[in-house]
Amino acid sequence: MRFKTRIVNIGSIPLGGDNPIRIQSMTTTDTMDTDSTVKQCKRIIEAGADYVRITAPSINEAKNLESIKKKLRAAGFKTPLIADIHFTPNAAEVAARLIEKVRINPGNYVDKKKFNKIEYSNSQYEQEIEKIRDRFLPLVKICKEYGTAMRIGTNHGSLSDRIMSRYGDTPLGMVESALEFVRICEDVNYRDIVLSMKSSNPQVIIDAYRLLVKKMTEEGMNYPLHLGVTEAGDGEDGRIKSSLGIGTLLEEGIGDTIRVSLTEEPEFEIPVCKILVEKAEVKNEGFFTGKEFSVSNHIIESHTSITVDKAGGKNVPPVIIALEKINYETLKQVGYFYSESLDKWNISEIAPDYIYAGMQKIDIKLPGTLKIIYNHPAWLELDDKTNSIPIFCQEEYNALNVDYEKFVIVSDISDEKLLGKLKNDTKSIIILGFGKNETMNDVKDKCRKLIENGINLPVIISKSYDAITEEKFTNYAAVDAGGIIINGFGNGIWLDSRTIDKKTIVNVSFGILQAARKRISKTEYISCPSCGRTLFDLQETTAKIRERTNHLKGVKIAIMGCIVNGPGEMADADYGYVGSGAGKISLYKGKEVVKRGINSENAVDELINLIKDNGDWTEESSYSL
Repeated sequence: MRFKTRIVNIGSIPLGGDNPIRIQSMTTTDTMDTDSTVKQCKRIIEAGADYVRITAPSINEAKNLESIKKKLRAAGFKTPLIADIHFTPNAAEVAARLIEKVRINPGNYVDKKKFNKIEYSNSQYEQEIEKIRDRFLPLVKICKEYGTAMRIGTNHGSLSDRIMSRYGDTPLGMVESALEFVRICEDVNYRDIVLSMKSSNPQVIIDAYRLLVKKMTEEGMNYPLHLGVTEAGDGEDGRIKSSLGIGTLLEEGIGDTIRVSLTEEPEFEIPVCKILVEKAEVKNEGFFTGKEFSVSNHIIESHTSITVDKAGGKNVPPVIIALEKINYETLKQVGYFYSESLDKWNISEIAPDYIYAGMQKIDIKLPGTLKIIYNHPAWLELDDKTNSIPIFCQEEYNALNVDYEKFVIVSDISDEKLLGKLKNDTKSIIILGFGKNETMNDVKDKCRKLIENGINLPVIISKSYDAITEEKFTNYAAVDAGGIIINGFGNGIWLDSRTIDKKTIVNVSFGILQAARKRISKTEYISCPSCGRTLFDLQETTAKIRERTNHLKGVKIAIMGCIVNGPGEMADADYGYVGSGAGKISLYKGKEVVKRGINSENAVDELINLIKDNGDWTEESSYSL
């Protein structure tokens, strides 16, 4: 079911209510370059976008939106346009008279961010709200007069010092940052509002949107919601992070429009949006008003299980993969490299912890860190059971009483005999899969039932996909398995598909765990998608930085085109690379700028030196997956 929101008209394409989930993207061109922006708008629209967003950092860009709109309309493109505004209320007031929607960021529309802690009395805080009201109401009145919609878009990375001082760096602070502006709008009976809670951390956006639904319901609001994971990055990692945050919420019925922010050409975002929308809309039939929605019902508190073998307890979540044939070549594909001349194994950071062999007989030497899962009959026949573990189907488990470590496939969660045995078991790892037509929410309900029955065994979330494309597999798995893992339940992942190569399956599995921040196995990049404010080629620069740093396990590097969200989003990163002027870069350690005005041609080298100076540099291994 979907959260039933009010309808907001945005040009000829209404949003919210029982309208379809809308798709959008944002141009990356210089807004003053009318022809380039128009061409890019056309590509975005032809890819399937319902709306196109264009940055307007100053009055000049805001005025030029009129020329862009005229050229698009003359070419037969009627898609509504959205102006993206930061810092410049006067630009928003110009844009609101010209196009269908404006987006403002409550963190920097009036407030400033200097990372200062300020103590406010209640009366002082109210005085600050009145300052916002005075500066914000002119835009509201223009939007009301011209029938222009508005998105009040909170960014986790640009929460104001005022909000941070009162609410801290929390989802509640994000929600209140937006609702302060909403209440001002409602005071003058303006309600053509869309809300968003964006962050580069999927967990933060999931928590923030859930809380926003709760708070809106308490205050009698039901505004449409725009979903997005900001600065998600590019490639597989960007798609996984976006799918985990956006897809999890869509499956819970939250969200009316989405944008996937990739550091790629904007039209490449649209196919990912379509996959997530199609997946969610298959199951989201009917609506809930918000009163039936409980945040607690959608959150499984981090479940502490006992330790069994390499799963549960304080272990990182293990990854399991099935190999139809186990030999040196197939093991190499999943991160295990054997040197015959040295008689030595080299193991990638991205290599599964368990491999399912079924009934196979393995005639090669295996690395000591790898465990093989056998069907129980095959396991019984092994002469040497070192580094092996059996797996039972539910019927076998119910029929036998064995006192050794094992995997148990749970297929029928209503089986009382099974639940009773599992409750008293201390040596089993549960494999909990998706039944036919089951969704993430169905499997979350299974997780709850295990907890309610006092079962604290490790649980591996398992999903097998039939014929599926690689792009769908990446996005679906991030929602299905990731949406459970990020909710605090599940101690590992076992993904499979007969149409996807094993290397991809392993990469996606580790990518999901990293995006959920449950297991760090590689460098994390917080990279913005570029826009007209960007001061360097983001795609080229991101590729250069990735090429030289992608072996730095656990290091988080932010690559930001400008300072709009840069310092805030980089508060969650170890290092930041930020455009600060034409041909100039500033480097950050955490949220502190350490080098300013570096020439862009030297900036990547300077970033590497900064990482080395702080002791976070390691030399790259000769083996990689």
